[in-house]
Amino acid sequence: MTTSTTRTRIVRSGSTSDECCDFYRDKYGLPATVDRATQRILMPVGGLIGAVTMPLDLGRRVQAGLQIRMLAGPVIERAQTQRWTFITGPGHTLDDVVHAELLRLGASRAPEGDNIVLPSPEDEQLGLWRWERAPKALSDFPPQSAVIATTRAMASAAR
Repeated sequence: MTTSTTRTRIVRSGSTSDECCDFYRDKYGLPATVDRATQRILMPVGGLIGAVTMPLDLGRRVQAGLQIRMLAGPVIERAQTQRWTFITGPGHTLDDVVHAELLRLGASRAPEGDNIVLPSPEDEQLGLWRWERAPKALSDFPPQSAVIATTRAMASAAR
C-alpha cells in the first residue's frame, strides 16, 4: 500500500528562518525557535508534542493506515536519510517489547527534550527537510499511541 505524495510548501521561497519560525508559531501554534548557530528551526519534544521517526517506505504505509483511520497528521521527510518523522501528540513510556519491536523496524520514539527540525525555505530548496504533510494546527497531531500501533500493524501486514 502506498500513498501519493502530498508534499506541501508552506512558506514562501526567500523567507528567512526567523520569518518561517514566526509563521509556524502564528499559523499553527507550534512552539518553534531558531537555533542561532545553525539557523535551523527547532521544535522541542515534550508537553503536547511527541515524534516517531521511521524509514520512508514504512512511513508511507503508516501514513496510508492513518489516513484510513482519519488520523493522519504532519510528517517531515529528511531526504538524505530516507526517513519520515511523524509529529504526534504527547509521548508515553513504551514497554520493553514495543520499544524493541520499533527498533527492529528501524523506528524510534523521540525522547522528551529532543528537537524536531522544522523545514525552512532553504532546507526545502536544498532537499534537506521538507513537509510530506504539513500541519494544520497544534490539534492536528495524532495520538502517539495510534502512530505506534499503526506502525506495528503495517509492518506485520508487510511480512
